Amino acid sequence: MTVIRHEGRVPLSAAGRRFDQALAEMFPDYSRSRLAAWIKAGSVTLDGAVAPPRQLLRGGEQVRLEAELVNEVESAPEAIDLSIVYEDEHLLVLDKPAGLVVHPGAGNPAGTLLNALLHHDATLAELPRAGIVHRLDKDTSGLMVVARSLAAHTALVDMLSRHEVERQYEAVVLGTLVAGGTVDAPIGRHMGDRLRQAVRDEEDGKHAVTHYRLRERFRAHSLIQCNLETGRTHQIRVHMAHIHHPLVGDPLYGGSLRLPKGATPELVAALRGFRRQALHAERLAFEHPATGEAMAFEAKRPADMDALIATLHADALEQREA
Repeated sequence: MTVIRHEGRVPLSAAGRRFDQALAEMFPDYSRSRLAAWIKAGSVTLDGAVAPPRQLLRGGEQVRLEAELVNEVESAPEAIDLSIVYEDEHLLVLDKPAGLVVHPGAGNPAGTLLNALLHHDATLAELPRAGIVHRLDKDTSGLMVVARSLAAHTALVDMLSRHEVERQYEAVVLGTLVAGGTVDAPIGRHMGDRLRQAVRDEEDGKHAVTHYRLRERFRAHSLIQCNLETGRTHQIRVHMAHIHHPLVGDPLYGGSLRLPKGATPELVAALRGFRRQALHAERLAFEHPATGEAMAFEAKRPADMDALIATLHADALEQREA
């Protein structure tokens, strides 16, 4: 069990402010909700005595924080291979394979990334969601950052909320785009299907912005780059379907299989056999939560997407030469 210990004096500038407000400024490594819980549990004292969160301060009081980090997650560790790109005492960056669920849930009580992380580092059980601060869909591959300390967790969640983490994706979509663009459309839960998200009006949906750029155009498909300004559930998948260019292989938003006229047998087989959304989180960049150093990571395109794109290339070339 990890024990957190800190001491300090309330700055004179905090005179007249509430205890919980001043504490959040004194110890910014911890979230306001966690600090409030510690105050209520008596783990934080003011001049040696327990005080309520709303107590007004005069400035200069002695603060002592001593709290045990109890387990936040009860899932069992599982020996599941992880592809770790970078790791230090504060965080780790990993390359998630397609097919791996991030969190346990209905239908997936085990065998998840969270279970794998707990096997890799048992102390992650003391962090919310074992340090997972953002997610990828089960069948999306690519980069994720995971916190390894409470301070890093607080900082990374804050950076994500302020859109200070660069997340870049590569996708194969239906249709031939002629240029890039931006989709600015609110997203919320689909009214008729709880598994799906949908573009909604501003009252019902959450602000969502996706920037996309054309990388390569094939006969009936396009290879694009997507950069997220926000991070809503299924955002790229919903937004690209909204502009009538759904992702290849997407079981929720892609519709029925559509084959290009005169497609080579190899392309027909490749499209029929690609059973997940063609989406890969290829780049992740942010400032290190402890050092402030600029960090940037890239993950190679997975083999199945690489093979699909190579087949699209070959089909386009064969049609041009015919």
